[in-house]
Amino acid sequence: MRFGVLGTGHWAATTQAVALAAHPDATLVGVWGRSPAKTAEFADTFKITAFDDVDALFDAVDAVAIALPPEIQAGLAVRAARAGKHLLLDKPLALTVESAGAVVDAVTDTGVASVVFFTNRFIPAVDTFLRDNAALGGWYAAHATMYASIFQPGNPYAGSTWRKEHGGLWDLGPHALSVVLPLLGPVVDLSAADGPHDTVHLLLRHDSGAASTLSLTLDAAPDATSFGFAYFGEHGATTLPDWGGDTPVEAFGHAVTALIGAAGGVSHPCDVRYAASITGILSAADQARRTQTIVVV
Repeated sequence: MRFGVLGTGHWAATTQAVALAAHPDATLVGVWGRSPAKTAEFADTFKITAFDDVDALFDAVDAVAIALPPEIQAGLAVRAARAGKHLLLDKPLALTVESAGAVVDAVTDTGVASVVFFTNRFIPAVDTFLRDNAALGGWYAAHATMYASIFQPGNPYAGSTWRKEHGGLWDLGPHALSVVLPLLGPVVDLSAADGPHDTVHLLLRHDSGAASTLSLTLDAAPDATSFGFAYFGEHGATTLPDWGGDTPVEAFGHAVTALIGAAGGVSHPCDVRYAASITGILSAADQARRTQTIVVV
């Protein structure tokens, strides 16, 4: 499958392009970016074609991998799908329910394949854990803590404008939801409260009757970072396993494999419809923060 990368930032250069270049069933053809100079530098590094016209890139590939802010990703994903290109997207899919719905409509209308890269879902140890415990059932509570501190000197995401504006809810929330929903089920309503260091705390009620809490921030004190997921159920308590040595590049390689499989008719659960449902939850959480009310999802 011939791929083009949209975006020239840190994630595109150190994860997406590296994984695509190494994948035995993919060919990295070219790159398009918003800065011609960065696009040319990126293309030179990977010995691929630099495109100054995104539609020309679409004409040269079978699929696109997008590493751009979500408000830009959604519109380009619609254009790529309408051009008949399969989609390997990043999370969050979009920042509004309407934009996410437009991507879903484009994929539905054209029949292209889609995979959205929720990193944990492409880690074999995590995927096995979620499948086994979903089959076991009986889970009635979960708690997730994701306290990152990315706005420190030297962090490659310190200058990310969209992360500064939308915070951990939109950047970390998709990661948290991607490993809570498989065991507790869809969210029916939620409430939210803000805390110091741009922290947001969510209380979610699931259609199974279960409840979960998520605590998220990108701006924790440097010595207060913490990441963990705990689950409680009829069979006891457990925690999400670590990655077992896998890297984001390897995980993205699994996502490439999943997209190729989806293009061949083997659908993957992390498609644009699933990602759009998570955008709906995050949008409801934003509303709950503003209004200090319980919001139905």
